[in-house]
Amino acid sequence: MKYIDIQDKSVADLEALLKEKKLELFTLKAKLKTMQLTNTSELRSVKKEIARIQTALSAARNSRG
Repeated sequence: MKYIDIQDKSVADLEALLKEKKLELFTLKAKLKTMQLTNTSELRSVKKEIARIQTALSAARNSRG
């Protein structure tokens, strides 16, 4: 997912997407602790997606409200 893909979404959509990605990060961390995670680079990519969503969310809040 790139920033261009999410910059035009509404605040509600971004918040829902952020909640979904945070839940995914939580499950990946749990899998890492229980030695079930084989691809540890997934953690890094999900963290970056969360950062992109938060950036788009703050930009949307500043421009609209």
